[in-house]
Amino acid sequence: MTSVSQTSPPPLPPDAMPRHVAIVMDGNGRWAASKNLPRRDGHKAGSETARAVVTLAREWNIPCLTLYAFSTENWNRPKIEVAALMSLLERYLKTEIPELMRCGARLRMLGDRSRLRPSLRKAVDAAERKLAANTDLLLNIAFSYGARDEIVRAARAIARDMASGRLPPDKIDEATFSSRLDTAGLPDVDLVIRTGGEMRLSNFLLWQAAYAEYVSAPCFWPDFGREAFAAALKEYAGRARRFGGR
Repeated sequence: MTSVSQTSPPPLPPDAMPRHVAIVMDGNGRWAASKNLPRRDGHKAGSETARAVVTLAREWNIPCLTLYAFSTENWNRPKIEVAALMSLLERYLKTEIPELMRCGARLRMLGDRSRLRPSLRKAVDAAERKLAANTDLLLNIAFSYGARDEIVRAARAIARDMASGRLPPDKIDEATFSSRLDTAGLPDVDLVIRTGGEMRLSNFLLWQAAYAEYVSAPCFWPDFGREAFAAALKEYAGRARRFGGR
């Protein structure tokens, strides 16, 4: 695995750096298979890369980073793999607090927490509380997350407010809807990176990434290093972002 945790200069000037980078961490299983290792080893290696990328995002002054760790569709994977991923996240949340504190990172979990086991929900709540005062980097971990599910949950929240009379129908606009999403208050996504050479959205931040730039990195997630991250940022900087205006 290529280390990305060593201090290095930002690949872009500050005014060209995206405010919000979202990453689909794809390829852990294929990485493990290519090395004749069990899938759990691929997920473990992927968690190490996640730690290093968080550190690098802080060093490069990227204000907001979202990592897609476990989708609503991933619940359909074998139970033993799902349980291993739950344990991996729980261990990450308990062991990475000092490093996240050093990075000045605040944590927000995106997704449907109701499906998480009680010990994991407790670890999520504790980590969010401990890191709540940090302001240097907002780290979002999308776990048990699906954009369609998020949009449905937001629509239900709006429907409840309408039914109670708290929200008149003519007051519903994009800002109102955004405020009901898991990412309420965050900037829209500027750049989506997907590793593993895939080109799919995979039900990830469909509302928030409406005008994002997309970059597909050919390497598997455990091999995603400083050079690959910098290359994605440079490709982003070379795009003309018109937002439909011209």
